[in-house]
Amino acid sequence: MREPPLRLASGMLAALEALRNHAVDPPQRRNLDRVIENVRRLAADADASTARFRILLDAVPDAVTLHDEEGRILDANAAACRSYGYTLEELLHMRVHDLNPSLPHDHMRRLLETFELGRTVTEETTNRRRNGDIFPVEVHSSAFLDGGKRRIVAVARDLSGRRNIDAELRTSEARYRLLLQAMDKGVLVQDANGSIVSANPAACRILGMSEAEVLALRRDDLRDWRFVDEHGDAVDLGHLPGFRAIKLGRNVESSLLGVYLPHLHLYRWLSATAVPQFEAGQARPFQVITTFSDVTALKRQADLFDKTQRLAGIGGWELDDLRGTLFWTEEMYRIHDLPTGSAVNEARALAFYDEEERRQLRRALQEARTAARPFDLELRMTTAIGRSRWVRVMGQPLVRHGRIYGVAGTVQDITERKLVEDQLKRQASTDRVTGLPNREAALAQLGRMLAESGDGAGPAVLYVDIDRFKLVNDVLGHVEGDHVLLEAAERLLRCAAGTQATVARFGGDEFLLLVRDIADFALLMALAERITATFHRPFHHGGSEFLLTVSVGIARAPNDGDSVQQLVNHAEAAMLEAKRRGRNIWQPFDHELARDLGDRLLMESLLRRALDSGEFRLVYQPKIDLARSSVIGMEALLRWNSPQLGEVSPSHFIQHAENSGEIVRIGAWVIGEACRALRAWRDAGLGLRHVAVNVSFRQLLGGSVLDAVQSALRECGLPGNALEIEMTERVLIEDAGDTVEMFSALRRMGVSLTIDDFGEGYSSLNYLRRLPIDGLKISHTFMQGIPVNPVDSNICQAIVQIARSLGMKLTAEGVETDAQREFLLQLGAPYAQGYLFSPPLEAARVADFLEAWGDNGNG
Repeated sequence: MREPPLRLASGMLAALEALRNHAVDPPQRRNLDRVIENVRRLAADADASTARFRILLDAVPDAVTLHDEEGRILDANAAACRSYGYTLEELLHMRVHDLNPSLPHDHMRRLLETFELGRTVTEETTNRRRNGDIFPVEVHSSAFLDGGKRRIVAVARDLSGRRNIDAELRTSEARYRLLLQAMDKGVLVQDANGSIVSANPAACRILGMSEAEVLALRRDDLRDWRFVDEHGDAVDLGHLPGFRAIKLGRNVESSLLGVYLPHLHLYRWLSATAVPQFEAGQARPFQVITTFSDVTALKRQADLFDKTQRLAGIGGWELDDLRGTLFWTEEMYRIHDLPTGSAVNEARALAFYDEEERRQLRRALQEARTAARPFDLELRMTTAIGRSRWVRVMGQPLVRHGRIYGVAGTVQDITERKLVEDQLKRQASTDRVTGLPNREAALAQLGRMLAESGDGAGPAVLYVDIDRFKLVNDVLGHVEGDHVLLEAAERLLRCAAGTQATVARFGGDEFLLLVRDIADFALLMALAERITATFHRPFHHGGSEFLLTVSVGIARAPNDGDSVQQLVNHAEAAMLEAKRRGRNIWQPFDHELARDLGDRLLMESLLRRALDSGEFRLVYQPKIDLARSSVIGMEALLRWNSPQLGEVSPSHFIQHAENSGEIVRIGAWVIGEACRALRAWRDAGLGLRHVAVNVSFRQLLGGSVLDAVQSALRECGLPGNALEIEMTERVLIEDAGDTVEMFSALRRMGVSLTIDDFGEGYSSLNYLRRLPIDGLKISHTFMQGIPVNPVDSNICQAIVQIARSLGMKLTAEGVETDAQREFLLQLGAPYAQGYLFSPPLEAARVADFLEAWGDNGNG
C-alpha cells in the first residue's frame, strides 16, 4: 500500500535531523538545516491539504468509502462511520464484503470489468451495520488511478427513509384539504374535459349553490349564465379561465369576470386565476385549479358594472337603511329616463309607479326588511319623460351579522315581453276562423259597456244566427263552411261600419253586434234591416252558389236587462222567436218573451239550487250482451225531483241547464257519482265492466268534462276504460277543432266515446270518419217500429252496417219486446238495453238485479 504524503514527509524529516546531529562540518550542517527547513514546509503543506480533503469528505451526508481492487478499505468518511457503526480505524482493517456479506464472490471482478469500459456503477443492495441490522442502500461506484494503482470510491445512500414517504404524503394531503376548507377564496378543480370534480366551501358560498349542485354543473348548464369580461363584453364559455387554461396549457392570471347567476337573479364580479396541472412527461394538463374571489363590492361603483347591467337589460339598486342611501346603477337611470347621477331616494323611486303599484312595492320592501322575505313583482311605471314601461322588480334583504340593514335587487325592462304577452292574449280572445272577438271577449266588452254607460241609454245587443248553416257544413264540408263564416263576418262588419258597433263570433254560426249607448231604436232597426238584407246576396264557394238567411234578436239596456247575462239571454230569446216566426227577419225583445223568459229563469234558478240541495239522483239501466245474454255495464240516467215542480223530465230540464251553464256543475256531479257507484259495486264483488254517462255538448265545448273525468277516476281509483261517455250528434259540429282535441285527450285516458241517438240529428259520416268515436247507439225512436215498420227496420240495418264498417261498438236502446231482440240478433247487433231487460234501477238494487239475472256483471 502506498504511504500517504504526510507520512513520507515525516519519515524523511526524522532521518535528516539525525544526520544533522552527527555532522561535524559546519558547512554540511548549514546545508542540512536548509534541507530540513524545506522538508518541514513540505510537510506543513501536505498537512493542510489533507485537512481540507478530510473536511470535504466528512461533509458528504452519504457514506463514502475508498478501497483497492481487492476490496480492502483504505479510507472512509464520518457518515460511513455513523452509518455502519464502526470507527475509522476499524473500517481500515475491513473489506467491502464485511459490510455487505450478500455480495457475490466475484463482485470486485465484475465491478472492475465495468470500470474498464469507462463506466460508473449504480446499484441497489443491502449493507449490514455493526449491530447486525440490514438496511437498503443505493451505491454509486467509480474508479481512479493513484500512483499507478486503481482505487475505487463507493458512495452509499441509505434508503430507509423512504418508508415514511406515504405517511408524509397523507399528512400533506390532510393539510391541503384543511387549507381548502379554511380559505376565503373559491377553489374549483376541473378535469381535462372541464367537468368540476372538486369545490371548496368558499366556492359554493360565492356561487350560491350547494357542493352537490356545483359538482353537478356541466358545460351546457352554464349557457343560462351570462359572462362578461372587464370591458363588459360577452365572454364565450370556451374563454372562461378554467377552459382557457386547459386549452392553452398555461396559467391564466387574474381574469376579471362578471357572472350573472340566474338562480340568485344577480350579478357577481369574480377575480379568477386558473393554473393547469401536468403529469410527468405530458404536454396536456390532466386538471386545472381555478381560484377566485368575490370582488362585486369593489365593482359596484365602476362603469364596467353599469355596462354589464345594460348588456343584460337589468338595472341594479341597493337601499342601505344604515346610511339612508339608495344606490342605482347606470342602467337604472336609463330605464327611468333620468340623467345618470341624478339624486334619487326611496320616495322618488316609488313616485314612478301608480298608486296601486306603489302600494304593492312599498309593502314588498317592508316585508323584505321585517320578515327577510324576497320579492318578485311585475309593475307598470311612468318614466321621467312620460313613457309607460313594464318592469320586473326583484329584491332581497341585505343581512350582516344576522341583522337586516337594507334591501337590494334588480329592475328589468320587460316592456317588449309584455307587448308579446298582450298579443298572445289578443290571439286567445280572437276567433281563429273570422278574426273577430270570440265569445269571452264579447262578454267582457259588453260588461265594460254596461259599466261605462250612464243613467240614460245603455248598450244594445243584436244576436245574429245563420239559418240552416248546418246544411253548408254537411254539403260543402267543414273547410268550405269556415270560408262561408269568414264571408258572413265580413258582411256584418260592413253593416256595422259607422255605428261604433263591435262584431263578435259568439260560437258556431252565431254572431253578436254590441252597440254602445244607443237611445234611438230606429237606428237599431236600420242596422237589423241592413244585416238581413246583406244576406240576400248569394254566397259563392267551391263552385257552388247558394243563399243563406239570418235571424236577428235585439235587446237593449236598461229596458231589456241591466247585466251581461240578461242582455245576451234576452237577445237570444228574441232571435229564437224570429226563427219560430219563419226566419230571415229581426225581432226585438218584448214582454211576452219576457214572460217566457221568466219561466225559463225560474227553471234555471231552481236548477242552481237543486244540486246543492241534493234533489238529483242517478238510476242505472243495464246494458246487455245479446249473444251471451250477460250484463256488461250500466248507463247512468239523471233524475230530478223538485220540491216546487215535482218530478221533472230530463228532456225538459236538460235544455235549461245547458242554456244557463248549470249543466257543467251537474255534469261533473253525474260523472263523479256514477264512478263512485261503480267503485262500490266492484268493491262488493260485482264484475261490471263500465258505467256510461251522458254528457252535454255544452260540457264538451267548455272543456270542463276532461277535468271532471280525471278527478272522478282518480278519486275512485278506476281506470279510464271503466267509463263510457255518451253524447248526442250535436257535438260533432260544435267547434270541431276543440272537439277533436277533447276526444283525443279522453281516448288517451282510455275513456270510451259513443254517439247517442245516432241518426236523429246531425248525422254525417264525414264527422264519424274524422273524430275518434268508439261506438254508436241506435235511438229508441227507430226501435219502436221494429220489426213491422220497414223504414225503421232499414234504418236500423243501415246503422248496424255503418258501425260494423267503421269498427265501432253498437248498442240499441229502447228494446221492449222479444221480437225487437230477435231482430237485433239477426242483424248482428251486439248490445242492447231497454225495459225488456230492466227498467232503470236505483244503485242499491243493481246487485239484486244481477243475482236475479244469474250474472254478477262479468259479462
